[in-house]
Amino acid sequence: MKRRTFVLLLATVVVAGLFGSFAMGWWAGGHETVAEAAAARLPDDVPAFYRSGGKHLAHFAVDPDRWKNREMNFLRREEEGNHFLDLEDLEGKKLPATHRYDAMKMIYTDLKKDPNKLGMLPYAIVEYYEKLTVGFYDYRKAPTNASIPMKCLVHGGTLAHYTGDAAMPLHTTRDYDGKVQADGTTKQKGIHAKIDGFPEKNKITPEEVCRGLEAKKIDDVWAHVNKFIAESHTHIEKCYEFDAAGAFDKPTAESRAFILARVRAGAQLTLDLWYTAWLRSEKLPGHW
Repeated sequence: MKRRTFVLLLATVVVAGLFGSFAMGWWAGGHETVAEAAAARLPDDVPAFYRSGGKHLAHFAVDPDRWKNREMNFLRREEEGNHFLDLEDLEGKKLPATHRYDAMKMIYTDLKKDPNKLGMLPYAIVEYYEKLTVGFYDYRKAPTNASIPMKCLVHGGTLAHYTGDAAMPLHTTRDYDGKVQADGTTKQKGIHAKIDGFPEKNKITPEEVCRGLEAKKIDDVWAHVNKFIAESHTHIEKCYEFDAAGAFDKPTAESRAFILARVRAGAQLTLDLWYTAWLRSEKLPGHW
């Protein structure tokens, strides 16, 4: 999240302080739930160390928010744009399906905007998917090397953070914490924190989230990730409707089902990318 670090409610600041950062995508518990739920549904052909690594993956899934520690001047600036994509600010343009540096050039040159303020979320997702693919390749080549499972879990957990962010609709819009009115005031400020904290505060569990999820191979990862983010964007108005009705402050069956569905979507994307990384690693050419 970019400027989102300054908009969370006091309760979020307290929780974030435990992790050395101002803010989180979902709160830590939400990101952990996405990762644990995805791990619980991995197929048997994925290595046992990874299938049983849910607690490790959950811990690593919170790292990208830890990296935004206010004292980490270099790291947090490098990290902040990885958590969101303000789709309106693309003005109908498509992001290049090459790498983030082509995207940064396009955003600076064509849109006259700051890439770190527009967001780099799809690149963060695909980059860590590819890191995990490389790690799985190494495991196939040297399954007794104890170092390799560790890096696979780190890369996979980090990936789970960004996929979780993509499932949160307010990570896809400039209206991430309220809507600016004609008089310059912001309506419904504080909505972001209410949604971020909802899974943790309302006890949405990995067992509940993973129920019925099945891993699927993704044929075109870049296209799939961008389609997922665009679909997440369609839920923004529903977020604002629930908030206006007070249904995040005092959850209803409908608002809980809505947030559960978004967490499940994040877990499904995570599961599918992990599984696709494992399958792709089988035919990856040698590094050297």
